[in-house]
Amino acid sequence: MMIHLVKQTTPIRPPGALTPSRKRQANLRYVYTLTAFVSLGAFLFGWDQGVMAMIIADDRWLKLMQPANDWSVGFVISIYNIGCVIGAMTTGFFADSCGRERTISLASSVFIVGALLQAASYTIAQISAGRFVLGLGVGAYSAGVPLYISEISPAKLRGRIVGIELMILCFGEMVVFWIVYAFYFLNSDDWWRIPLAIQVVPALVLAVGCWTWVPPSPRWLVAEERYDCALEVLSRLHGSEAAEFEISEIRKTVSEEQITTQASWSDMFKRPVLKVTLLGIIIQMFQQTTGTNGIFYYAPSLFKKGGITDPTMANLATGGVGVVLFLSSWIPIFYFDRFGRKTWFQFGLIGMIAALMGICVLQQHALDYPNSPANNAIVIFPYMFFTFFNMSWSSGSWTYAAEIFPISLRAKGNALCTASLWISNFVVAQVSPPIESATGYGLYVLFAIICVVAFCFVRYALVETRGKSLEEMAELFGIDRNEKDQDLQDSVRQGLLQSSLRDEDATLVGEDSENIE
Repeated sequence: MMIHLVKQTTPIRPPGALTPSRKRQANLRYVYTLTAFVSLGAFLFGWDQGVMAMIIADDRWLKLMQPANDWSVGFVISIYNIGCVIGAMTTGFFADSCGRERTISLASSVFIVGALLQAASYTIAQISAGRFVLGLGVGAYSAGVPLYISEISPAKLRGRIVGIELMILCFGEMVVFWIVYAFYFLNSDDWWRIPLAIQVVPALVLAVGCWTWVPPSPRWLVAEERYDCALEVLSRLHGSEAAEFEISEIRKTVSEEQITTQASWSDMFKRPVLKVTLLGIIIQMFQQTTGTNGIFYYAPSLFKKGGITDPTMANLATGGVGVVLFLSSWIPIFYFDRFGRKTWFQFGLIGMIAALMGICVLQQHALDYPNSPANNAIVIFPYMFFTFFNMSWSSGSWTYAAEIFPISLRAKGNALCTASLWISNFVVAQVSPPIESATGYGLYVLFAIICVVAFCFVRYALVETRGKSLEEMAELFGIDRNEKDQDLQDSVRQGLLQSSLRDEDATLVGEDSENIE
């Protein structure tokens, strides 16, 4: 009964002024607008990835909270990831039962509670509890947002669309760095509460918008047997003619999977789906264990051990990380779909390994020559690491995990892969401080070794998915070998969709020209 009250049940009909016989063109602007709005979840994800880095290094916060040791500080960071694991795992159930957009709305409500608990805390236990609750919401965002936008995106633009989500996530990371840096100079022991509290505002906007304005995923509507509503949403997104082919394909895929698949959690670990599950889990695991958050969460400490001993300068250098993340996030938006997923992963890993080696060399140099001006060069290599990471793994792993599962298992599969990422994130966040304290730059040597292992995995185990529609994934991975006339339908559908998108682009260019004139 409760699920029925939450899910969207209002009929979705064409606008009243639209005649039934009129054909609609693909509305690329609508796709991008929905992506940008729903990606407020990614913005909040990015905000909470970056908000604690300067706070946990501040003497005023440490004096108030009095953590017992490095493990206590690591727990404040890592307990958030446990909440994210649980949030991501429950997303599969809620996304299938209530709808993708309503799940994001519910996640925002949980997020708001966690943010307020954090901002009101006075002890390690209290702030840890708040970060756990907050993690429940962020975990749901991390699984639900890419799931939704992958299901409203044209196949040929899916990498770009998910890249937009990444860009907004990185924008959140950049903004929060500088907001925290600004409040850091307040003459108050409670300065850190403000950046933890103000994130409630965008979360409230997202909760209301996803409940009242964002349409359900067309693929979820088909699974609910609301075919007219699904056709209307597809028509608004991809145009009338492309929508007719897509709705037929989605209905066929869903009906076949309902016959052969019960969409249970146990199915994720049975052949032939097991291969897909392992690929998704491992690619998301490597996204974290190759070093991104081991550097990101503790950037001020990295710079300090690299010879930048002034806390203000270390925080300023940390703020630069946010700028690099945001600027480099534009690369996959324009170029990710031009090359295969495997190409980007391998290219990124080569740059990440080089950057990690640079960090090791500069930290050793700082030990040997503590007052050398050359120590300031340490800032180059974290920036280099995040540039290569952002153009490849940051968006690539989310894209890959969101697209490889058949429809009936996509929500559960995406939730499982996202949980793998958060478990890996928890391990990295918890063990990085004590490992760095015990071994110094040995932590970054370990990350480089993991990068080499990840390179071998991508090169020899990963299946390329570039340009494949979501409905083709079952055939690509050998889950459904009974598809007939698929290539012909895909060719016709993609031709119609690309033609509609070109018409939409031309319309947008024409409107812009008129505005300039």
